[in-house]
Amino acid sequence: MLFPLIKDVVNLPAESQDITIRGWVRTKRELKNRTFVEVNDGSSFGGIQCTFDRGSDARLSPSTEAILGTLSTGSSVAIHGRLVPSPASGQDVEVAAFALELIGDAPAETYPLQKKRHSLEFLRELAHLRARTATFGAVARVRSRLSFGVHQFFQERGFHYVHTPIITGNDAEGAGSLFQVTTLDLKALAQSGKDPDYREDFFGKPSYLTVSGQLEAETYATALSRVYTFGPTFRAEHSNTTRHLAEFWMIEPEVAFADLACTMDLAETFLKFLFTLVLRDCAEDLAFFDARIQKGITATLQGVIDSRFTPISYTDAVAVLEKNASRFTFKPCWGADLQSEHERFLTEHVAGGPVIVTDYPKEIKAFYMKLNDDERTVRAMDVLVPRLGEIIGGSQREENLTRLEQRMRALGMKIEDYGWYLDLRRYGTVPHAGFGMGFERLIQYVTGMVNIRDVIPYPRAVGQAEF
Repeated sequence: MLFPLIKDVVNLPAESQDITIRGWVRTKRELKNRTFVEVNDGSSFGGIQCTFDRGSDARLSPSTEAILGTLSTGSSVAIHGRLVPSPASGQDVEVAAFALELIGDAPAETYPLQKKRHSLEFLRELAHLRARTATFGAVARVRSRLSFGVHQFFQERGFHYVHTPIITGNDAEGAGSLFQVTTLDLKALAQSGKDPDYREDFFGKPSYLTVSGQLEAETYATALSRVYTFGPTFRAEHSNTTRHLAEFWMIEPEVAFADLACTMDLAETFLKFLFTLVLRDCAEDLAFFDARIQKGITATLQGVIDSRFTPISYTDAVAVLEKNASRFTFKPCWGADLQSEHERFLTEHVAGGPVIVTDYPKEIKAFYMKLNDDERTVRAMDVLVPRLGEIIGGSQREENLTRLEQRMRALGMKIEDYGWYLDLRRYGTVPHAGFGMGFERLIQYVTGMVNIRDVIPYPRAVGQAEF
């Protein structure tokens, strides 16, 4: 039988019931004839205080006294006692402890996470231990709850979860920033000076880690109507910034018989659902982030929930930005992608809330996006939120075979590599649309964590593949 979690124990009635607490020691302090040990098991932000009273409790054994004398932060313990009302502020119950088992020691002279504030940079080097800290424990719980919330949202709306491949033979974005997968002996090839013969490779052709599950999701949307992916994706971009990872998780819904307006509504509803969920179910963790990481986070999230997302075309957005060009480091102009400073200006100074920018120039968007009648812009959209900028990007897909082939040829793509994708337009084609959201970008927004490497358990970036 599973042992009780602290998050459940603290909500039990204080009826002097016997209980056993298991977890890791956060703090230990001595006061006259009492020793106070705070234990946390990661199930909630707060732990539970266990009080060993030498003055009135005769059941403290010599072994318990000995363990108490050497007990240190980080040790794993089992504490036996009675659940009683707590006289301390901030907690309803505590454990009047009478026995203590040391499960795993954490010697103070070597354990790196002693009771003090550690920099996030330092903790990044201890990714295998940092989840034990208050900050990263809270990040992990928020990430877990939002992960489940993603599935809740789509499953409740008739979407089917599709596992798209991690190894692929195509570049869904056409950006070329791919990690190659090979079983060829690269050292021998380099010594021989020969070009690789991919017929000898495992898959018999060049293959890569996926940058997106969208193209494969489209195949299932044209059979099941509503699908979504939620899995790891990879970009071999040499971007050593606080906003980029080489390995990250993407959420990508795809909807048949849908246009751009449908996707815009879905994206707005999706964000509001997730923010409502996390405010309700992770209130203690968000209060910590609001107080210690980024002031005003909960108010920002609630503001998004209470707002109507303002639609604006890319052309109109650029016109507004150009009127305020002196504010920006990067000067806005039609045909160039919007920078983060532009996106934040649109949300924080123009709309006073979330914005959905639509109809981008075709030159700065992917090949599969549906061309507008002006033949200059495509039916694309980016959802922008205050404090961050872009959080979701999506589009209506081109369902017309001839126009899609023309677009691919204009971009110099090898049409023969995408025959399976073009079949969707040959057989029973339908209008369809979808969007993508980087899960780590969402976690950053919700928690206020500045560096994206601090919202994924083991970050992968340029020169970083430890653990």
